[in-house]
Amino acid sequence: MWRGRSWSVGKGRETERGFTLLEMLVALAVFSLAALALVRLQGVTLRTAADLDSKALGQIVARNLMAEVQSDPVPPSIGDEDGDVDNGGRRWHWSRTVKPTNDQRLLQVDLTVDGQPGASPVVLSFVRVVE
Repeated sequence: MWRGRSWSVGKGRETERGFTLLEMLVALAVFSLAALALVRLQGVTLRTAADLDSKALGQIVARNLMAEVQSDPVPPSIGDEDGDVDNGGRRWHWSRTVKPTNDQRLLQVDLTVDGQPGASPVVLSFVRVVE
C-alpha cells in the first residue's frame, strides 16, 4: 500500500523523508551566525550615521567661524586662541591658530572644532588677507 512514504526494502517498516536533528541544528547555527552578523552591521551603521551627522554639523560650525574671521575688518592676531560656541543645539569647542605666511599680506588660519567626546574633530585651514 502506498501512502506517500517510501518503504525500506527488506526491513518491514516505513522510513519518513525529512530532516534529521543534526541537520536542523546545523541549519539553525548557520542562520544564527547570519543574524548576528546583521545585528552587528546595524550597530556599525548607526554609529557611522551619528558620527557623520556630528561631522557635518561640525563642518557648518567651522565654516561659520571662518566666515566671521574673513568678514571681520580687523585681522586676527597671530597665535593661538580658543572658545566655545552653541550651534545646532550643541556646545562646540573651537581652537584657532593664526600663523604668518611667506607673503606678508596673508595669514594662515587653522580652525579645529570639537563637538562631542569620542568623535573626530573637524579641521579647517584657510588664508586671510591682512589688508
